[in-house]
Amino acid sequence: MNIILLGPPGAGKGTQARILVEEHGMVQLSTGDMLRAAKESGTEMGDIVADVMARGALVTDDIVIGLIREQLNTVNANGFIFDGFPRTLAQADALTNLLAAEGESLDAVVEMEVDDDALVARITARSTCGDCGEVYNDNTKPQPADGKCSKCGASDFRRRADDNEESLRTRLMEYYKKTSPLIGYYYAKGMLTKINGLGEIATVKAAIDKALS
Repeated sequence: MNIILLGPPGAGKGTQARILVEEHGMVQLSTGDMLRAAKESGTEMGDIVADVMARGALVTDDIVIGLIREQLNTVNANGFIFDGFPRTLAQADALTNLLAAEGESLDAVVEMEVDDDALVARITARSTCGDCGEVYNDNTKPQPADGKCSKCGASDFRRRADDNEESLRTRLMEYYKKTSPLIGYYYAKGMLTKINGLGEIATVKAAIDKALS
């Protein structure tokens, strides 16, 4: 099972991806994580990534596709979750071709829809554990009273500097401009399922499970 999770910043893609990883043995492929890991890997592809990043150059689609190919060939998983890729129609075509070449296919695309105002209210109250990434919210899931993460026990809680209303609305606009063509692309292929991303975690999980069944 290979899926793409679409949704604006803060829609909860990371939370749902972690659930899929834990419950189904899937692997989350985040572009940023792959680039950081490759840079430190010492592999041929890693050396290319390190050179590009050291020069401050743009990471090309070919490099990202190469990293994904590497994961498909070396990681034993019950499917992959694509997070942050594709972002353009060219990347979507490249991913389709790569999966076909590797004897794989894309099984579903889930778009986590949100109300912008509600999302801004949620994200400005968000904090995360600096060690394990567990997400907290001042209103719906406050940090534990003992000051320790409920998942890993660490006490390093962080808030993103750009988790403010002005920055969030700018990021939302960028997301919608870039992602709108992808929504149409996968809708036309009959692969797109839209769900309410602002529901309770368990409710959103159930909707994703239904989309994947």
